[in-house]
Parts: sequence; C-alpha cells; structure tokens
Amino acid sequence: MEQKTRPTKKQKELLEFIEGFINQHGYSPSYREIMTGLNYNSVATVSLHVNNLIKRGHLLKRDHSARSLEITNPSENPKITTNTVKPAEEKWLVEKINHFFKQVEQASVMEQAKIDELYVLVGTLRVFNMDGAASGFLERLNKLTTKKAE
Repeated sequence: MEQKTRPTKKQKELLEFIEGFINQHGYSPSYREIMTGLNYNSVATVSLHVNNLIKRGHLLKRDHSARSLEITNPSENPKITTNTVKPAEEKWLVEKINHFFKQVEQASVMEQAKIDELYVLVGTLRVFNMDGAASGFLERLNKLTTKKAE
C-alpha cells in the first residue's frame, strides 16, 4: 500500500478548513467559500491546492459534483450530542430521501423491500423531529403502497 505524502503547511491549513467546515455545516465548502475563508486570491488557487491534496491521497472528490470533497482521514469523528438536525443537514437528508423515493416511484416493478426501506427512512425523519417532512413523504409512501397492492 502506498504511503501518503505529508501535507505542506498550506495544504494542512486547507485540510483543517475543509474539515472544520464539514463538521459545522454537514457538507463540504465550495471553492469560493474556501477562497474567502483562507484569503486566497482566486478560485484557481483553491483548485490547484485541492487537486494536489487529491493526488496525495488526503482528499476525495465524489463524482465530480459540487460540495463533494471528503477528508480521507478526519482528525476526529464528529461528536454527536443531540438528535437535533441542523438546517443544512435537514436539507441534505430530505434531498437524499426524495432521491430514494424517485427511484422507487420510477421503477418498473414495485419491490416490497424498497417500500419497507422508505418506511424506515420516513421513521428516521420522525426520530429527528422532522415531522413536517415525514408527513409529506408519508403521503407519497401511501400512494406507493396502494399502487403495489393493485
């Protein structure tokens, strides 16, 4: 297994900024947010540093989409002390669940296992005190259950 090259001082600063941002917001920063947060002069500078960190194995970028940077070895796992969901996390969670619903709704064959998974996801929203979102998804879930029974 190839050993990672240690990050330079600037790269370490960038990694710490990205990790702190992710821990605070629940998603990775945009290149422009990194530029502003670290007082860089251009987004191109951010891109250069990010690409070098990816090559060195310190960062991952998922599927070339925005806000998809991940630290490969976070300094510590975020400590979860409450079941309260931050607004940014709530938005992410609702978008993910909506994506799962769309997949099931567009499937040519309605699988009971997939519907059961959706019930678990909706239940998760209730655990996180997101009853409004859960109610909206519950209506869609009832339609899927009815469609499956037909």
